[in-house]
Order: sequence, then structure tokens, then C-alpha cells
Amino acid sequence: MEFVKNLSTNPWVMAIRLHTLPAIVAPIFLGTSIAIHDGVFQPSIVFVVLLCSLLIQIGTNLANDYYDALNSVDTSDRIGFKRATASGLISPPQMKKAWIMTFCFAMLLGFYLLYIGGIPILLIGLLSITAGILYTGGPYPFGYYGLGDAFVFIFFGIIAVTGTYYVQSVSAFSQFPLWFPPGTITTLPIIASISMASLTTSILVVNNIRDMDTDKKAGKLTLSIYLGEFWGKMEYLLLILLGFYIPVYFYTSLNFPLTVLLPLLLCPYGILLIYKIFSNPAPIDFNQILKHTTFLTLFFSILFGIGIFNHF
Repeated sequence: MEFVKNLSTNPWVMAIRLHTLPAIVAPIFLGTSIAIHDGVFQPSIVFVVLLCSLLIQIGTNLANDYYDALNSVDTSDRIGFKRATASGLISPPQMKKAWIMTFCFAMLLGFYLLYIGGIPILLIGLLSITAGILYTGGPYPFGYYGLGDAFVFIFFGIIAVTGTYYVQSVSAFSQFPLWFPPGTITTLPIIASISMASLTTSILVVNNIRDMDTDKKAGKLTLSIYLGEFWGKMEYLLLILLGFYIPVYFYTSLNFPLTVLLPLLLCPYGILLIYKIFSNPAPIDFNQILKHTTFLTLFFSILFGIGIFNHF
């Protein structure tokens, strides 16, 4: 227990934000489950995809920690999880070096995927890293202008699921294709990715609602600020509902077996979180809602994935 306590208070562990990492594991699991269903599963490729994706998310978290401190967004009255750079636990030069090196490691590992997936993987990798930096950095940090939700929806949902599927399905073709070979992106991963896009975005919504007051003071205009607290909570509700609708669509419209509805077992969990977010919780309580929304996303992915490849 002492080791766990020391680990949780380590500045670098705080900066990495371990509690956010299931948000990228979930879509990769789902994309892999569809690959298993379609008979294109490649375990070695999945392993590299997972490592690269985790490194890109960690790099994004570190860059976010660095730029939020640089832009005076993370202040002493912040309610959310403690930030390493803003609190002085890690110096800005150290943090900058850390996120640059993390992205570099991701690119080195990505050469293997690049050899297999060609130009599409090159574009996905470069766009993911660039978006991770520009989320809070650069002359127009889009996370400060209400575009963070779109970023998460696209990269942690659509691209994460379909990209995971693509790089496995394309391995049967000649290496380094110049574009997507026919049949390497099907409708299944695209439709399934909407569930992950919705649920991972709902994690960000909790974060944004919690930080509305401090973000306003710092000039960070998230979508929740544009919408207002009530409609921000409505966004959370609609994203959860959309996520849970996708397995129903698989069952009713794509002729999948009843097992694809396994994620619906989590409905009470989702309803409880919706209730909590609408019951005017204290700002500090949003941290627990955020963690549980992350767990909901991960558990949903596991059950949906099991339901899709249907190995019973």
C-alpha cells in the first residue's frame, strides 16, 4: 500500500495521468475485436499499436500539462487533479523535454506500423501527434476554443478504432500501400467507432464541466462554457445514450447475435453516472465521476468486443 501511495504522488505519474489511459485502450480493444470477427487479427501488430497509442496519449498529457502551466490555465484554485508543472513539481524545461522524447519514441515504434500500413498510417500518426501538441499549444490551441470535444471524438473514437482495424487488415497486402487498399476499412469498425467516440468524449465533458469557473478566469473557452452548465450536462447524457445505442444497432440492423447486447448490462452504471452529474455534485466530486466514466468506457469496450467476436 505504501508503494501505491508513493507511486500516486510521484510527479511524473501525476503528469502521465494514468487514470486517462483506459480511454485509448478501450477503442484499440474494440477495433481488435472486430479484426478477430473478420479473421484479420494480428497480435504483434496490436501490441505495437497499443504501445504507440499509449505513448501518443502520454505525450499529449505531458504537453497539456506543460502548455496549461505556460498559459496560466492551471492555477492554485484548480479543482481537478494536481498538475505537475503548474505546481512546481517538474520544471517547464524538464516537462518540454519529456513530451518531445515521448512523441519521438512513439514515432520510432511507428516505423513498424508505417512499413505495414503505408501512407494512411503516416497521416494518422502525424495528425495524432500534431493534434496532441496543438490541443493546448501553438498560436491557436483548439482545446481553448471549444474544439476539444471534436478532437477526442475523432482521434479517440473514429481514428483509434478504424486505424487499429485497418493496420491489421492491410497486413495481408503488399507493404507500404499509398492509400487504403479495397476491403481494409469496412463499415463495421466505422459504425462501432461511434460508440467509443461518444463515450471517450463524455470523459472530457465531465472534465470541462468541473473546470468551467477556473477555465473562464483563465480565458480557456471549452464547449461546456459555450453551451452552459445545463447543456453541457445534456451533452454528457446524449453522448452516453449514443454510445449505448450502437450495440442495439448492431443487433437490429446488422444481424449480430444477442451477445452483442452485452454492453447493455452496464446501463445501471451509466444511469447512475448521469444521475450524479445532473444532481449538482460538488466540484470536487466530478473527479470521481470522471474516473467512473473512464471505467464505463473501458468495460463497455470489453463487453462490446466480446459480443462482436462472439467466442462462447
